[in-house]
Amino acid sequence: MWRLNWIHPLGDGNGRTSRMVSYLVLSVKLGMLLPGRNTIPDQIVDNRKPYFGALEAADKAASEAKIDLGDMEALIERMLAVQLAVVMEAATGKHYLDDSDPQT
Repeated sequence: MWRLNWIHPLGDGNGRTSRMVSYLVLSVKLGMLLPGRNTIPDQIVDNRKPYFGALEAADKAASEAKIDLGDMEALIERMLAVQLAVVMEAATGKHYLDDSDPQT
């Protein structure tokens, strides 16, 4: 997602394109569309600050000739947990995460 923002040829739409392509790659890797509501792209749109922070952290590392996507990975993992929590809740009737906050 971070690197695609750099190489995308259009000035407007880099974020949308990189988020959707990344989500598609994740779904293809898993061999299915990810279940649940409040998808990762939706969560990013709803609260862009953590997303921009993770992109900036990766940019800072790159400016120091390092590749560090740790913040981006942690953010996506939390968001995936929020999305999939709905499936667990439907299966068990238990509430797992507050899906309004991707930081939980």
